Amino acid sequence: MSTSRSSTKTIKSKIEAILKMRFPWVPRASKYIWIVFLVFIFGMPLYVFTVSIDLFGLYGGMPSIHEVENPENDLSSEIISADGVSLGRYFRYNRSQVYYSQLSPDLINTLLISEDHRFYQHSGLDLPAYFRVIKGLLTFSNSGGGSTLTQQLAKNLYTQNTDKSLDGPLAKLGKLPRRVIQKTKEWIISVNLEENFTKEEIIAMYLNTSNFSSNAFGIKVAAETYFNKQPDSLNLQESAILVGMLQAPSFYNPKRNPNNALKKRNEVLYKIYKHGYKIKTLEQFDSIRSLPIELKYSVQNQNEGLATYFRTVLGNHLLNYCNIKGIDLYNSGLKIYTTLDSKLQRYAEEAMAEHMRPLQNQFTNEWKKRERNPWVDEDGREIKDFLAKRIRKTDAYKALAEKYGENSDSLRIMLRLKKPMTIYTTKGERDTLFSSFDSLNYYERFLQAGMMAMDPISGHIKAWVGGVDHKYFKFDHVRQGKRQAGSTFKPFVYGLAMENGYLPSYTLRDISPQFKVPGQPAWYPPNSDGPPKGTGKPMTIRQAMARSINSITAQMMQALGAENVVEFAHRVGIESKLDAVPSLCLGTSDVSLFEMVGAYCTFVNGGINTKPFFITRIEDKNGNVIENFVPKTKEAINEQTAFKMIYMLKGGVEESGGTSIGLPLELRKDNEIGGKTGTTNDASDGWYIGVTHDLVAGVWVGGDERAIHFPSWVFGQGASSARPIWAKFMTKVYADPSTGIVKGFFKRPSSGVDISIDRGNQKQDSVQVQDIEPEDIRN
Repeated sequence: MSTSRSSTKTIKSKIEAILKMRFPWVPRASKYIWIVFLVFIFGMPLYVFTVSIDLFGLYGGMPSIHEVENPENDLSSEIISADGVSLGRYFRYNRSQVYYSQLSPDLINTLLISEDHRFYQHSGLDLPAYFRVIKGLLTFSNSGGGSTLTQQLAKNLYTQNTDKSLDGPLAKLGKLPRRVIQKTKEWIISVNLEENFTKEEIIAMYLNTSNFSSNAFGIKVAAETYFNKQPDSLNLQESAILVGMLQAPSFYNPKRNPNNALKKRNEVLYKIYKHGYKIKTLEQFDSIRSLPIELKYSVQNQNEGLATYFRTVLGNHLLNYCNIKGIDLYNSGLKIYTTLDSKLQRYAEEAMAEHMRPLQNQFTNEWKKRERNPWVDEDGREIKDFLAKRIRKTDAYKALAEKYGENSDSLRIMLRLKKPMTIYTTKGERDTLFSSFDSLNYYERFLQAGMMAMDPISGHIKAWVGGVDHKYFKFDHVRQGKRQAGSTFKPFVYGLAMENGYLPSYTLRDISPQFKVPGQPAWYPPNSDGPPKGTGKPMTIRQAMARSINSITAQMMQALGAENVVEFAHRVGIESKLDAVPSLCLGTSDVSLFEMVGAYCTFVNGGINTKPFFITRIEDKNGNVIENFVPKTKEAINEQTAFKMIYMLKGGVEESGGTSIGLPLELRKDNEIGGKTGTTNDASDGWYIGVTHDLVAGVWVGGDERAIHFPSWVFGQGASSARPIWAKFMTKVYADPSTGIVKGFFKRPSSGVDISIDRGNQKQDSVQVQDIEPEDIRN
């Protein structure tokens, strides 16, 4: 035995000697391999440990256990309508969360098969995948990545998020050290994530934090952007497109790079086929891969979708609110529940578009026939230097003036320099060549409009349309804009009259009264048509308001006093400053549509003024209520006065010559409607406010500039310019029972209707009757 062992040692020694002679590097290589092996075995855990504790602050901090258990993520704040429809979002990164239960099975399986098919077998790190990567590197072949879904989630949440950078001094040494440290942190965070969340939660979190290009962050926004769907409705092809985008969102964007996206989709579908999920045969795969990509692409922004003007106004309101509360509106994931009804909003926008398109064309053609521009002064003469003065207010002029100087030739040349631009037309966008002067000259010729609808009892604003196109015309004509109200102000004069004991049947002659103003000639308020100082014919004040007779309104103003009319208007809901002058009876003070609709609601609501409001509650991202909002109410006038004003407003529909008598018969059938038109003397503003028992809506139409006038008073009067929008809107609303808005009668006062509401030429001689039918109070 000893001899055998000795010979073996001898042979071994000889072999080693031969190897040393022929391969002198082998012993040294063996030594280094053992050193590397031992360093890896003992040094790797030590290195990972030093990273985890950020030894000497060299590696940068790690998220705390609390942060891992409660990962923060920028979430857009969502606006929700009263009927549960998402109206839009406020965001830096357009992102909304979904739960695992809200993901379609096709999406989940596509994700796991494509990105991490051993997801349920590992605990955050997939060793076989790492060996596959190493093999690929050694053989110079593409064998796929080694990151698990959990590691990719760690990257999304922390190491790749610049707002939550975990870099330390060593990361500044170069890209390689930074990447190695980042990868190490991803391993550590992945293990922590696996310890604190279920597999299903990790899947949902990963999809919620992924970027899908086109300003779509998270699977919910991505599904809405590319397919106009919710994640639970995504099919296999759609899921393959979105999952394929995860590796390179812009490169595989199906809108910008459809060929790349199609190729990537089919690669993902082939993986699905190989794993036998749904696609069982090669024939099925060939069939599905031949299908084109079908998109319903729509990038969410404040210029698209419903209620664009409302969302902008709401956003400004919320910014002030959030600043006070210490909340970041753009990344807190708030749920803002509003009073707007998506159906009524859509009908309001449709009604405005349907009327404004032909009205704009008619407006343009009428001025062309006159061979004049629409900017005219009070005497109807064209303002010659209108554009020259107006362009000085534009951003383009200010920027060029700062660069070249106010009086430079370069400024004038640049203002006339044509350049490519996309412009708004009533038929859609169009590309053209315009200079800054051309653009101003073009856009100043467009009419604008505003519309608001409100529940008179609750104060809920149901529809808000601030203009004809938010992308090109940002100014809001519901609340931001204030214009002369014209004859829509007259109900406040007559409302004060009702409060002071006058009856709708009170009779006056159509004679313009004289107002003496110190230092000025005597003023006789003219009627819009007929003899300037009136016909002298008698009529009731109900008939006068229905026909919008200025002379009789002026007589009532003279009897009541301008200061008292101002006080009454403020009491029922007008907040703007009103000038206590004789011409106020004709609506010469500026007010907003927002105020006017709110004030008219006071008449419908039995004299209770409810300030219009548009937010019911705000919740945080977890569904906890931050604040509930209730309307501000006050008793402005008594219910008898309010009901008399309803009767007065109904005169526009019921009296001969009433300005609302042109409303469609279908609207008036089995329905009580009141309404008032308004037109300013210089034909620059057209108004209409209509009231029903459960909805009050107002419309304004005019130019962005006060100098923009209708070609004639008849063309621009509220009955022609604004009332048709109200009529179209209400027709659409009544045709849809799901809106809950129905035809009906105004609520009678709880103390009964004043039977003398329309009896004789008197102020007040009343008898109370509890139950009286509508026809009993008509002429």
